Amino acid sequence: MKKAKNKTIGEFTSLFDLLQAFPTEESCIAYLEKQLWGDGEPVSPYDPTSKVYRRGDGMYRCKNTGKNFNVRIGTIFEGSKVPLRKWFVAIYLITTEPKGISSICLAKHLHVTQKTAWYMNQRIREAFNIALEEKLDGEVELDETFVGGKNKNRHKNKRVKNSQGRSFKDKVPVMGMLQRGGKVVCEVVRNTSYKSLTVPILRNVKRTATLYSDEWQGYKTVHKLYKHYIVDHGHGQYVNGDAYTNNIEGFWSILKRGLIGIYNHTSKKHLQRYVNEFCFRYNYGELDGKDRFNCLLCNSKHRITYNELTK
Repeated sequence: MKKAKNKTIGEFTSLFDLLQAFPTEESCIAYLEKQLWGDGEPVSPYDPTSKVYRRGDGMYRCKNTGKNFNVRIGTIFEGSKVPLRKWFVAIYLITTEPKGISSICLAKHLHVTQKTAWYMNQRIREAFNIALEEKLDGEVELDETFVGGKNKNRHKNKRVKNSQGRSFKDKVPVMGMLQRGGKVVCEVVRNTSYKSLTVPILRNVKRTATLYSDEWQGYKTVHKLYKHYIVDHGHGQYVNGDAYTNNIEGFWSILKRGLIGIYNHTSKKHLQRYVNEFCFRYNYGELDGKDRFNCLLCNSKHRITYNELTK
């Protein structure tokens, strides 16, 4: 009987493969150094221009500042007592599961507390905030959605009056921009007035793009700045030639099924991170699990502390 070949470090196509590809904490550290430092040569987080000395205990020393460091410093892993192997599992699960993974479920997988799993998830979500290399162009669909509970599902004494339709008394509005055949960008906004909606569009969409939206008055300013076509949802019109918003509405359904079915409740304070998570999986959906995993590792220099999350 032939012996199974050992899995090469860093080569994996499933969660089981990942655990074999990273059998030790040292293998995780070596892989993270390769992803963040390119050629593997250490770069000081305190002074990138400084010469770096290798210490005998696995740490490095920045010559110019005299400070010691390792590859975790300045990343989502800094200050965490959780082994990198568990972090790698968490990253793989949250980037490959279509609707994400809750902190309760992750805690069971990693054998950590729910509080620790929640903190890990939020730190990972901070790394989902990846700026697009170029603004959206071509045919771009615009739409807003509202995240929050439904009045009919609330107890009678907790229902909010006059919260139907586009009201955001008890809901949080999210602005979405989706390039057909391309990527999606979403931003949590204060309200759906033209002042709140125009800024994200100008920031993320090229002026050469053709916009498609519904008849909402919040788009009256961009109507003057872009080539803009409308479908009148208020009168039952959902397609008018090339004008429709089916793609961005499809993305909203994915987002809401995940928020309701997996996360159950998301506060306004953290909502943008959850939205970024779903945008990441949509934008990099054509990549396999390993490439998405590596993409997030390369963007892991977005550290946020527990105090910042809970204040």
